[in-house]
Amino acid sequence: MNVAAENETIRHPSQDIDADVTTHDLLNDATEWLQYARGLIELLAELVHESDTFDCRRMALGLEGIGAMTRMGLRCTTQAHARMSWDRARNA
Repeated sequence: MNVAAENETIRHPSQDIDADVTTHDLLNDATEWLQYARGLIELLAELVHESDTFDCRRMALGLEGIGAMTRMGLRCTTQAHARMSWDRARNA
């Protein structure tokens, strides 16, 4: 059973991007979110390999967590790209 379908609401992570944050900071944040996602992927893979049975509900929550972290990394990367493009256009 899909946990999101059970709750009937899919909540996407949100992190307000500070107007004063630099492109460098955004890219660092994106890297951090993606490292968190990678760590959780490795943990879940290890649990699956070491266990004969596992809790599907917890696995689904872990996978949804990976999705949320990946979306945050993507959002930070998108913001960084937009700021670089904006700065380039402003300086041209």
